[in-house]
Amino acid sequence: MAFNEDSSASGHDEPWIQWFCGLKGHEMFCEVERSYIEDGFNLYGLRTCVQNFSDCLDLILDRIGPDDSDDSHLTQNACTLYGLIHARYIITAHGLDAMYNKYAAKEFGTCPLIPCVGQPVLPVGLRDDLGADTVKIFCPKCQNVYHPPPVRSRSTHGSSASSGVDGASFGTTFPHL
Repeated sequence: MAFNEDSSASGHDEPWIQWFCGLKGHEMFCEVERSYIEDGFNLYGLRTCVQNFSDCLDLILDRIGPDDSDDSHLTQNACTLYGLIHARYIITAHGLDAMYNKYAAKEFGTCPLIPCVGQPVLPVGLRDDLGADTVKIFCPKCQNVYHPPPVRSRSTHGSSASSGVDGASFGTTFPHL
């Protein structure tokens, strides 16, 4: 099937990045600018972290559709690649601005402690390694780290660290900037 520029990985008329960020549990992600992703400097070292790197990048940038590849893991690998790109992007000036807007709107949630009086929280990874842990939330007021509500991390009771949103998609540095 030929890929139509107006279609996306979701089969709808939205770009892959919008589709990905709109998935349930992906509320903490911001949309990484296309120009950032297209700049090879920003992708340095990621080729070895993801299988089918070039195809994943083409999928993220809507150069190919999911039906253009027989690889059933392409979308999952593209999600992993986007997460790694996202972790780098959110510590740039444009990324910090995008994440600040989400923080100010309390899109990441609020601290569960009563003394923090609805303090907005930030997403944080406790490790920068892929698959090491799911994303957590950090309260800048009490400086505690919490598990986000299950809908935010897509986790279920007793789930492994590989399910849910990977903490590496946010990294350990972001909330401290």
